[in-house]
Amino acid sequence: MTSRLFAICFHASRPSRLAMFWSGLLGWEVADGPDDDVALLHPDPAGFRIRFLPGRDTKTGQNRAHFDLTSASPEDQRQTVARALELGGRHIDVGQLPEEGHVVLADPDGNEFCVIEAGNKFLAGTGFIGALACDGTQEVGYFWSKALRWPLVWDQDQETAIQSPNGGTKITWGGPPVAPKTGTNRICFELALPADADWNAEVERLISLGARCTDIGEGDSGRVLMLDPDGNEFFVRKTR
Repeated sequence: MTSRLFAICFHASRPSRLAMFWSGLLGWEVADGPDDDVALLHPDPAGFRIRFLPGRDTKTGQNRAHFDLTSASPEDQRQTVARALELGGRHIDVGQLPEEGHVVLADPDGNEFCVIEAGNKFLAGTGFIGALACDGTQEVGYFWSKALRWPLVWDQDQETAIQSPNGGTKITWGGPPVAPKTGTNRICFELALPADADWNAEVERLISLGARCTDIGEGDSGRVLMLDPDGNEFFVRKTR
């Protein structure tokens, strides 16, 4: 049985505070996570949750992944930006051009995200979180398509994107050049299997697709830390 995308995890200096920011911005319910962390529950029970885990690493550069939030109209975009600023977000400059229609912001922990202008055809119909936009190779896009069994919805000029067969948020990779990885990613995936599934077989399947196991993990407790082909950390766990 294939594991599913259980959560997108943020390593945060103050998980509760960051959870409150994103809950206020997205309108998602706050709940206790599986390891005494804080989580936001997707309005659709089949969707991924967002987890906020304690993390002490100092942010030294741009994250390898960020959310792209969609807008229904110019006024809707302005309202989203205003709400983010009221909740503790701030404007940042990552080299965007004045003529570009999206607005680049950072949450209270410095994690970048974009509020995309209305009329973006690529994100049409995806929902408020239109995409998790990642810095990564074509190879890693192919890996995640096979790992999650999500079809490729974009594969051009080494840029890739996948989306659940049920629709919703897309995950995209921008292709080269890919900035060198420094330290542990602040944002990572967590995959989950039902408790009665063959967990070891799933780990082996992911390895056969190009993932690697690390020496860090909790295999005896049904949780292991792995690396995808670009060296990005992700967890595989059994659900309880």
